[in-house]
Amino acid sequence: MADNAPPTDPSRKEKRIERDENRGQWKSNSEFILSLLGYAIGIGNVWRFPYLCYRSGGAAFLIPYLLMVVLAGIPLFYMEVLIGQFSGTGCTGMFRMTPLLKGTGIAQVVVNAYCVCYYSVIISYPIRMISYCFFKKVPWEDCKNPWNTDRCVVGDAVRKFNRSEDFQTAADQFFHREVLKISSSISEIGGMVWQQLVSLLITWIIIYLCLIRGIKSVGKVVYFTVPFPYVLLFILFVRGVTLPGAWTGIKFYLYPEWVRLLDLKVWADAAIQMFFGLGPGWGGIINMASFNNFRNNPKYDSVLIVSINVFTSVFAGFVVFSVLGFLSEKSGIPVDRVATGGAGLAFVTYPEAIAMMPVPQLWSLMFFLMLFLLGIDSVFVQLEAIMSSILDEWLWARQHKYKLTLISCLTFFGLSTLMCTNGGMYILQLLDWYSSAIAVIVICLVEIIMVSYIYGIKNFLLDVEFMLGKRPSLMWRISWQIVTPIILVFILITSIVFIRSVTYNNVSYPHWAISIGWLTFVSSVIWIPLYIFYIMIRKRTSIRESLKKRLKPLDWTPADPQYRAEYEAFRKQRRMPGFMSETDIESTK
Repeated sequence: MADNAPPTDPSRKEKRIERDENRGQWKSNSEFILSLLGYAIGIGNVWRFPYLCYRSGGAAFLIPYLLMVVLAGIPLFYMEVLIGQFSGTGCTGMFRMTPLLKGTGIAQVVVNAYCVCYYSVIISYPIRMISYCFFKKVPWEDCKNPWNTDRCVVGDAVRKFNRSEDFQTAADQFFHREVLKISSSISEIGGMVWQQLVSLLITWIIIYLCLIRGIKSVGKVVYFTVPFPYVLLFILFVRGVTLPGAWTGIKFYLYPEWVRLLDLKVWADAAIQMFFGLGPGWGGIINMASFNNFRNNPKYDSVLIVSINVFTSVFAGFVVFSVLGFLSEKSGIPVDRVATGGAGLAFVTYPEAIAMMPVPQLWSLMFFLMLFLLGIDSVFVQLEAIMSSILDEWLWARQHKYKLTLISCLTFFGLSTLMCTNGGMYILQLLDWYSSAIAVIVICLVEIIMVSYIYGIKNFLLDVEFMLGKRPSLMWRISWQIVTPIILVFILITSIVFIRSVTYNNVSYPHWAISIGWLTFVSSVIWIPLYIFYIMIRKRTSIRESLKKRLKPLDWTPADPQYRAEYEAFRKQRRMPGFMSETDIESTK
């Protein structure tokens, strides 16, 4: 990059990107912290981390997990907060830092769109399950219902069977045969499950009402949706550890198997869990930080949010495995056979254990309400990231924010209805498995290469110095420039090498379905090279000159006009590389 701003035609008035002056700002730093806590802490902290920890060596798993958090998670989280706060833009606007890579922002929007679709269906399941908590008896506590078959068993009756294939628990049959009305495979989509469709509709109405005024309403909602699940989690923890057999389950959860540290797959699982747990690469962190006060120092906020996230994951393991130990005690099945993860844990195994407690309606209500509240915050942030990207790119849409919110909710509700069919759970698992896991790793790798090597780590540190009045320490520079990129390359390679073909409920997917799954991954990351190719063929100057220009920042300045003027003076004083205006872009058309 050149040290000086590229020359422009003085006869032509310079144009700048028009900023959204009504974009909004958090009223307090607590709203920012709570919104990111709600985003980072989701259902996965309850149904993925505890099982992964148990399966990957118990307490020994915490070593690779915490290393990944420290070496990659915190640096990425902090970097994205700084980018969002400095630029005041969302996940597409941030690539004004290097316009050639704008396709990465489009990729983030696509990944979020996939996730909003299937995640909204996931959090509609607790809504459906909550409705059954008001029955005289929870319908999954016995086998005396119309949907039960001869294979249905309850409690210690499972001891009579040597193989799990010979029986199904009452909770299993309730969730799959009554709630999902699941078909035999993804090849059999079947009809609409109307009760589930109603639950999905209620979920989207709640989402719309919470987002109707943008961050103004989200900033108020998170004061309830973020702290209250911790109240419920603590109550469930106290109830869990006082159950017979609880400590047997907790022992299985934490018992360290140090030899597992030699297994590369354990390290890969720890890295991927870090990504899903903290949420870098999705654009949500950048978007939420873009509403921050420009002079806010987010370093301690970032460390606090990540620390609470890690604590929540570990604490949720005690809640889950104490109850699994109780289930093992009551049923006579070893903990290692009742332990599971994902939807099976949340909607089959845990409810089965709750049904054995006194007043199961109360504990079920608390558990499913907690799951819903944990999940809905993540949808808020992801949907807000999509809408903010639209508003940042298209000026005309800024006059119709309320309409955009309504249209977005209706659109994603319509797309999500496909997962309310008999084969909907198979589609949900396919999207969850392939659409985002590897894509966000690729996106993070592009982000950190852009910051450290294209825009330049020195320039980025100077930006932060202007914003906060102090340059980040050498530790952050080493992390962003060396350690975190190496970790990301490791994560990308291992996640591809160790990926398994998707299954659900012991049902394998046909090859055509797996191909569609991989296509969902390609459909997001393909925008990165496509946009570069578009720039190459669209411009009339030489390809080399066109690419060279778009490797320079495009009006990479603070959103506030006053800070922008001060920043331009700061750049000249420090002799930072010049940024382009839209006029410079036009000169290459």
